[in-house]
Amino acid sequence: MGLLELFLIGVGLSMDAFAVAICKGLSMRRIDGRQTLLVGVFFGGFQALMPLLGWALGRQFEQYITQYDHWIAFVLLAYLGGKMIWEALHEGDSCPANFTVRELLVLAVATSIDALAVGISFAFLKVPILPAIALIGCTTFVLSLIGVWIGNRFGSRFKSKAEVTGGVILILIGLKILLEHLGILA
Repeated sequence: MGLLELFLIGVGLSMDAFAVAICKGLSMRRIDGRQTLLVGVFFGGFQALMPLLGWALGRQFEQYITQYDHWIAFVLLAYLGGKMIWEALHEGDSCPANFTVRELLVLAVATSIDALAVGISFAFLKVPILPAIALIGCTTFVLSLIGVWIGNRFGSRFKSKAEVTGGVILILIGLKILLEHLGILA
């Protein structure tokens, strides 16, 4: 898996955090640098931690399922992408008015659960985990900062579009992995 694919996975995974960061930006009268940085650190940190945990789990079971690893990666990424698209199209436009550090922690965990499953697929695909989690964490950190700014400046117009885009990216990467392992793509 190349750097571009890892970056796109990072973008896809970060779209939930981006949408919540937009909500945070909506709740601010003016951009608060400390709160914005906190949003980026929480979301970026958990988006890096969860794939590491998933990778560690996947390494434990790798020997039992290596002949099916490409199917597992495809199913996980397609499911997560489809779930993101479904939620973006069917959930109401509910943004919490404001959230505490404790609520931010819960949101960071909730928006990074998908990354746990991606980490499992990284173990099967032999993805070097340290560069992968660094790229995913940094991408999410930066996009979370941008999300706060967009929410503060423009409102929630981009929230569902970001989630749909992230879902499509994850599905396409899963499909690419499957087609490469089946020998359809070189």
